[in-house]
Amino acid sequence: MAVQFGRRLRRGATTTAVAAAAVAALSASQGPGSPLVASEDDQPAAGATPSDDSAASGNSPYFTDLPPLNTPDKPGTSVDLPVTGSAESGIPASILAAYKKTQQTVAGTDAACRLPWQLLAAIGKVESGQARGGRVDAQGTTLSPILGPALNGQGFALIKDTDNGAYDGDSTHDRAVGPMQFIPSTWETWGQDGNGDGRKDPNNIYDAALAAGRYLCAGSRDLSLATNLDQAVLSYNHSDEYLRTVRSWFEYYKRGTHEVPDGSGVLPPGLGSGRDRSPSSGPGTTPSPTPSPSPHGSATPKPPSKPGPAPSDPPGKPSSPPPTPDPTPSQTLAGLKNAGTGPLTAMAGDAFTERIKVRARNGLGGPLAKVSVTFAVTGDTDAAFSGGKRTVILTTGADGTVTAPVLKAGQKTGEFAVRATATGTSLPAVSYSAKVTARQADTIARTGTEKLTAEAGATFDDIAFKAMYKKAAAHGVAVTATMITDDEKPVENDKGPYFEEKGGKQVRTLTGLSTDADGKLVLSKIHAGDTAGTYKLRLTTEGGATVDIELTVEAATEAGTEGGTGTEAGTEAGTEAGTEAGA
Repeated sequence: MAVQFGRRLRRGATTTAVAAAAVAALSASQGPGSPLVASEDDQPAAGATPSDDSAASGNSPYFTDLPPLNTPDKPGTSVDLPVTGSAESGIPASILAAYKKTQQTVAGTDAACRLPWQLLAAIGKVESGQARGGRVDAQGTTLSPILGPALNGQGFALIKDTDNGAYDGDSTHDRAVGPMQFIPSTWETWGQDGNGDGRKDPNNIYDAALAAGRYLCAGSRDLSLATNLDQAVLSYNHSDEYLRTVRSWFEYYKRGTHEVPDGSGVLPPGLGSGRDRSPSSGPGTTPSPTPSPSPHGSATPKPPSKPGPAPSDPPGKPSSPPPTPDPTPSQTLAGLKNAGTGPLTAMAGDAFTERIKVRARNGLGGPLAKVSVTFAVTGDTDAAFSGGKRTVILTTGADGTVTAPVLKAGQKTGEFAVRATATGTSLPAVSYSAKVTARQADTIARTGTEKLTAEAGATFDDIAFKAMYKKAAAHGVAVTATMITDDEKPVENDKGPYFEEKGGKQVRTLTGLSTDADGKLVLSKIHAGDTAGTYKLRLTTEGGATVDIELTVEAATEAGTEGGTGTEAGTEAGTEAGTEAGA
């Protein structure tokens, strides 16, 4: 998170005085009472003592220059900013959205803090160049890890490993991680789930921005007050040059920004697209003094104090860290391979029982630990990993393997692929074919037992069925209903009962039927037809389950009714004859 600044702030600005002049130019038009950056002599603003704990990222070097002196609207000219300013004022869409969402979230739980999103943008610019210019996926996770240098005490803090390499891939020393550069131990305390996916990921801009917002608002800080804002920034990184640089970007962004597409933001000099931040890539690495105690005395949790006393400045120009020896074949990543994943098949809406597993190999063919692997779902599918993610980044374990989260099929059937790649490398990917099949049923049965009869010309009562798969209700299963002949090899019957489509058309096969959430299906009205007899109805499900039922059509009783009328006539005639005889 926090980074230690050297004394040179931008290329061509060889003294701190030049940097201070740039800051003064940016803040000159803010008027009386506006927040002020620290003065030119590297002293903190009044009352801006940092917290009693160390900076959250171990004071690693930074890469960002001061904002350009040609701001989108020069100080003092007007308050009407252009729709789009310079390239520097553009913030990638996902990054900007994360900052604004954090401001809204914090305002809902800690309104007194008055956290401005522009402060997060300023810190994000300094820490990672707005996540390397917005190189994030649809969920806001960086396409490759953003790691600070190993905090091994050479020019910055000494922080031995606190996470067994879980976040930073380094089991010897800690490294700052992600868009807002948290050290792992600080993330354990302050990590947040900003995008609601159930995970706290320092490589996700929504998670990292919310964690940074909570961190800046620690205690009872009111960031609308200059001294509190300075305290917050210095607690993030106890360096006066860092404070001035963040302040200058803060004022710059307050004067106007605009959204640019992800991946098109401006990268700071030296940051590039590599995996790690090298200590030699940025300005000098003069260490900061040990922080003085915080005046707050708040019960709010603070970042753990891991670094020991920082070394004093060496005379003259700071020396560079010793060169890192070339890795041996046993430490070199040679590629990835399938680690025993079998066929990937699942019915629509179900989870794949097989888990995707990959193994990283070193130059000797053995396993390689701490390799970052990106799993990505590709193709025309709505399948996704747990939490709805189509892309996840995980790290191999001691045996060189890593297993992807559970993969769940969507409602779209067909084939797709999952690709596993070594994050940030051009090594060949491992591709896994996957297939989503239609929902199936292994049994289907009628739910009633009464005999199904209807007079000719009438309709049958509603007929209901239930489909099952592995003794559980099979919902969403396709069903076909057909009137069939009573032959050894039945075909569609052209006589007897029928269905009626819209417009009154008679059909004896219905398709496109589907069971409901309980596996049930109620057929539309069946017309008996005009020919008495016994007929068969067959239902067939996706998966091959079938059931046959009998339909009996009885002759109409109109003839019997007419006979009854004749009897009545005969009775009347007999009565009349008997009356006459008696007379």
